[in-house]
Amino acid sequence: MRITRLEPGEVFVFGSNAAGAHAGGAAALAHERFGAVWGQGHGLHGQSYAINSMSGLAILRREVAGFVDFAAEHPELTFLVTEIGCGIAGYTPTEVAPFFSGVGANVVLPERFTAELDR
Repeated sequence: MRITRLEPGEVFVFGSNAAGAHAGGAAALAHERFGAVWGQGHGLHGQSYAINSMSGLAILRREVAGFVDFAAEHPELTFLVTEIGCGIAGYTPTEVAPFFSGVGANVVLPERFTAELDR
């Protein structure tokens, strides 16, 4: 599913680099359309939530854990997660999807992540 617009209360969740240089892929879309702030590589900005996916797998795991906690604290929002870490960062859904295990009903994961978690 390609996300091109958001409804009120929806948040676009994307992979970023630590510097918040949102120059390509989902990060560029987040910057252009959904309020991602240049120079901010993690957290909620506008209708976007950045997760640092470019600083190693351990950092990505920690960033996702912080996101999962944030999403649980904000049940009024619906978080639409992209295939974080599976583009330029070079990870696979098999590596990244388990980090999202146990997310709440307000988090919509990409199909390949859901398939991995259902195994």
